[in-house]
Amino acid sequence: MKNIYEVLKRPRLTEKSMGLQESFNQVVLQVDRRANKSEIKQAVEELFSVKVDKVRTANMTGRRRRMSRYVGRTSDYKKAFVTLSADSKLDFLEEL
Repeated sequence: MKNIYEVLKRPRLTEKSMGLQESFNQVVLQVDRRANKSEIKQAVEELFSVKVDKVRTANMTGRRRRMSRYVGRTSDYKKAFVTLSADSKLDFLEEL
C-alpha cells in the first residue's frame, strides 16, 4: 500500500467518535482492510499535516440486514482509532 488515498477511506462520524475527539483528541477513520498501523499513521500525517501519537485498529464484521423477505449483509470494514499529539487538532465537521 503506497498511495495514501487508498489507505484512508472516510471518517466515521458517530456520537462515540465525536466524544473520543473531544475527550481524548482521537479521530476515527475507516481504512482499507489490508492497511497496517504504520501505513495508517504515515497516511494521516501526510494528508492532514498533523502529528500522530498512536494508532489502534479494529476489524468490524458486517451486519445482517433484512429487506422484506430477503436477508443480506453489509460489507466488512476496518476501523482505525488515531490518537493525535497534544498540539495537533483535526476536525471534520469544521470544514463542512
